[in-house]
Amino acid sequence: MEISTIINFIVFIVLIAFTMVFVGSEFALVKVRMTRIEQLISEGSKTAKIVHKMIKELDYYLSACQLGITVTSLGLGWIGEPTFEVLIHPALDFFNLPDALTTTFSIGISFLIVTFIHVVVGELAPKTVAIQQAEKLTLVFGRPLYYFGVVMKPLIWAMNGTARVLVRMIGIQPTNEEQAMSEEELKLIMTQSYQSGEINHTELAYMQNIFSFDERLAKDIMVPRTQMVSLTEPFNIEELLEIINEHHYTRYPISVDGDKDHIKGFINVKEFLTEYASGAQIKINSYVHDLPLIHEVTRISDALVKMQKDHVHMALVIDEYGGTAGVITMEDILEEIVGEIRDEFDDDEINDIIKTGEDTYQINGRVTLTELEDEFGIEFEDSDDIDTIGGWLQAHNPEIEKDDYIDTDHDKWVVIDVENHQIRTVALHKEFIKERKSIFDEDDEDDD
Repeated sequence: MEISTIINFIVFIVLIAFTMVFVGSEFALVKVRMTRIEQLISEGSKTAKIVHKMIKELDYYLSACQLGITVTSLGLGWIGEPTFEVLIHPALDFFNLPDALTTTFSIGISFLIVTFIHVVVGELAPKTVAIQQAEKLTLVFGRPLYYFGVVMKPLIWAMNGTARVLVRMIGIQPTNEEQAMSEEELKLIMTQSYQSGEINHTELAYMQNIFSFDERLAKDIMVPRTQMVSLTEPFNIEELLEIINEHHYTRYPISVDGDKDHIKGFINVKEFLTEYASGAQIKINSYVHDLPLIHEVTRISDALVKMQKDHVHMALVIDEYGGTAGVITMEDILEEIVGEIRDEFDDDEINDIIKTGEDTYQINGRVTLTELEDEFGIEFEDSDDIDTIGGWLQAHNPEIEKDDYIDTDHDKWVVIDVENHQIRTVALHKEFIKERKSIFDEDDEDDD
């Protein structure tokens, strides 16, 4: 083998190596997570700072990668084909073919070998590695690619400028603005992270709840007027202690003469009982605090901000006529994110949805139609402007009473408990349970 052939073969290997570097860098830059790079920067990584700058100027450094890939590919074609042709041609002489035919075959075979090595070794293999090891490759090749971009800046600038001119000629305006992910894209990422084991079921549930948090209104989670436990002014200490002993709440709204549309404020029993236990002189009016007002269509995220600003844990919910619709507490709001919060006095509380049989469920009348749609895949007809299952049943039968029922195509709703014309509990009987749309199905089945 001649020395020139050996040199060409070495150059071919070097060009393949450079191709692998540029291809791997290109895919790694696109794949690597910015949040992870920012975390590495906070840990003091200098290379991560360079990578961060490159990601911020992604269009420029992808152009640098493309320039490197193109140049090395041209070099491979220029060096590779004649190099392998020299090696293959003598082997074909064994078949005693005409010189012209031997030359044609050797060139064709050389072309196929160079193409195979270029595509598989130079591009497909580094692409696969870069997708799986994006962080490691960006940190390894970050500095070399950065300096390559600095050296080739005039050429890259000229090529990018020319490309932008061509793009504008066909009516597309280039932009360097980063596009934020939509809520649906973020939900998909969270679901994929859960399925791959990066986050657990509880973390996924919290994040799913946060996305739905801003969509819910005060009327969706408030304690309705009919279920409000309030103190009637005037009252004495004995009456107050009796109510506290019965209900075990921390805060009670105070109504004037029993009129819930005329709420004077609220009393914090912990504050009151501390003074009462010390034997100090008690003046009940000194423990009455103002109760902030929130409209029933206020988003609970806005209600949370208002309650934080006013340093209170309870707010009065009013309807469009200015009357009392109910009350909302800080606990009600937080439960929308973290789930049910129970203390030592909540042993008698039951879940809003309880499975009582193979195809039978007991459901709180205040459960929203949206929750039931997500849980069972049920579609409620004629449900515009209706929030809860109790309201939906009453809309279909205004005279509905205990033990009455409504049949649909695939389920039967039976009223179990009614109080003050409000449906408190219903039973759901299903002929079959539709496949849930929620990602939590597999875990529910495992729990069973």
